[in-house]
Amino acid sequence: MASFARRLKISNDINTDYIISGRYKFKIQDHKELAKHIFEDLEEGFYKRIKPGDFLVAGDNFGCGSSREQAPVALKASGISAVVARSYARIFYRNAFNVGLCLVECETNYIDDQDELELDLDKNMLVNVSKGVNVEIKPVPEVMRKFLEAGGVIDYFKAHGGFGGVT
Repeated sequence: MASFARRLKISNDINTDYIISGRYKFKIQDHKELAKHIFEDLEEGFYKRIKPGDFLVAGDNFGCGSSREQAPVALKASGISAVVARSYARIFYRNAFNVGLCLVECETNYIDDQDELELDLDKNMLVNVSKGVNVEIKPVPEVMRKFLEAGGVIDYFKAHGGFGGVT
């Protein structure tokens, strides 16, 4: 999977209220419309920078705060194919994979806005093509990879008539 990086101005402790403000939680039900408001409290019009397949790059503790499921839903609906960060809040991590949004854990200091990145989950490797740097990523658990391949936990459940031994 290859794409371009979109780096946030503030990279650490990006909470779910920054990802998508709580004022939209019940106001906007359409995921594509919701995606137009990602990070608007940090950078107006951020969604306009997103191209389908882009990676979002952040620092530590991405997705902290509430358990707002709209946060990973809005990111995925914006066209972001993966979030690359040093660490994630636990509930955000699970919610993201539940909706089919890939999260990758690795060092992100070497990634600048617009760097071309390639992700290989089979080799646990993120390549910064722009800088010629290979970085080992924390392996994505097999169950989470199955959810990603299916498009999320609900699609996995529908396709397999249950969890089929996935734990």
